[in-house]
Amino acid sequence: MNKILMYRWKAYNYKDIKCTFESMGYEVKEVWQDLLNYDVDEEFAEKLRGIVRAESFEFLFTVNYFPLISNVCQECGLLYVCWSCDNPLISMYHQSVFNDVNRIFLFDLTNVEEFKGMGVEHVYHLPLAVDCGRLDYLFANTKHQQDFSNEISFVGSLYEKNSYDKLEYTLPEYLRGYFEALMEAQRDLQGMNIIDRMLTPEILMELENYFELEKSEDSLSDLNLIFSVTTLGFKIAQKQRRRILVDLSKHHDVSIYTNSNTNDLLRVKYKGSVDYWSEMPFVFRDSKINLNMTIPNIKSGVPLRIYDILGAGGFCLTNFQAELPMFFENEKHLVWYYSNEDLYEKVDYYIRHETEREHIAAAGREYVQENCGYESRVEQILDVIKSEPL
Repeated sequence: MNKILMYRWKAYNYKDIKCTFESMGYEVKEVWQDLLNYDVDEEFAEKLRGIVRAESFEFLFTVNYFPLISNVCQECGLLYVCWSCDNPLISMYHQSVFNDVNRIFLFDLTNVEEFKGMGVEHVYHLPLAVDCGRLDYLFANTKHQQDFSNEISFVGSLYEKNSYDKLEYTLPEYLRGYFEALMEAQRDLQGMNIIDRMLTPEILMELENYFELEKSEDSLSDLNLIFSVTTLGFKIAQKQRRRILVDLSKHHDVSIYTNSNTNDLLRVKYKGSVDYWSEMPFVFRDSKINLNMTIPNIKSGVPLRIYDILGAGGFCLTNFQAELPMFFENEKHLVWYYSNEDLYEKVDYYIRHETEREHIAAAGREYVQENCGYESRVEQILDVIKSEPL
C-alpha cells in the first residue's frame, strides 16, 4: 500500500481530501503542530525531517502552501503536493516556490498564470470540490431540533475586524479619500479586480510612510500584495456584504449565520454561527436562496462555498466570477449576478418562481455530484505526479 504524509491544520476541506486518499488505497499518516509562522519554525522542521527520514512516503500533502514544509521536502528529496482553498496565498510569495519538489495546485486560474509568469514550473489549475456522498449520509442520519429554513440566507464573515479600520485615521486626508473611492468602485464590480492597478507606484511610495511591511528574508511579497489582500480586500468585502444584506432586508426576510457583530444590521435576522460539518449543509438545503459573495481577493476562481451550497442541494445565487462559465451554466446549475441591482432583481424573481428555483438547485446538485467530486480532483493530482516525477 502506498503511504503519504499529510500536514493537518484547520482547513474546511482537509477531512474530505484525507478520506478520498484513503478510499483510493493510500495509507495516510498525519502530522500536526501549530507553526510559529509559515516559513521559520526550526522545532517543527526538525520533527518533520525525522518523520520523513524514518519512513517511506510517496509524497507529503497539505491544503494550502507552506514554505517551511516545501523546504524540508526539498532537503529530504520528497515530493511536496499542495492544493489551495484560499487565494491568494501570501505564503506562496516566497523563494521556496521554485523548489523542484513542489507540485502546486491552485483553484484560481489568474493566480496560476501569475506564478507561471514568475517562472514557477510546477503550478497547475485545479478547481475545488464537494463530497456529495458525505452530505447524503449526513442528511439521512441526522435530526436537528433547530429549524434551518430561511427565505434568504448568508453564511460567512462580515470582516468587521479588518486592519484598514485601524490604519485609516493615521493616513493623510487625500490618501483616505483615494482609498475610499477605490473601495467604492471595487465594491460594485463583480468578477473584476481593479485594486492592483489602482495602487500606483506613487500611491505605494506615500503609503510606505504609514504602513509597516513585515516579511521574512526569503519572502517575495511586496507592499502592493500585502496591502491589497490583507487590508483593502477584507475592508471591501465588509462593505460589499453589509450593503447587500441591508438592501435585501428592506424587502425580504434575510438571515445571517456568522461570528461577526451584526448589531447594526437591524432587519437582518442573526442566527448565530453554524458548524461547517454538521449544521451548515442544512442551512444550504433548507434556504430558498443561498447567497455567495466572493471576497475580491479571489480574482477569477470559484470559491468552496459555491460547491458546498450545490452539494447540499441548495439554490445558489452568486456574484459573477470569471471561471464560473468554464464549469457551470448560468440559470441551469446556479444563478450569478453582475451588479447589486441585478442581484436584487434576481432575488425578487426567484423568490416568486419556486418551481424554477427548485429545478436549478436539483440540476446543480446533480452536476457537482457527477463532475466535481474529490475523487476526480485527486485523480488529476495523481496524474500530474505520475507524468512529472522527481
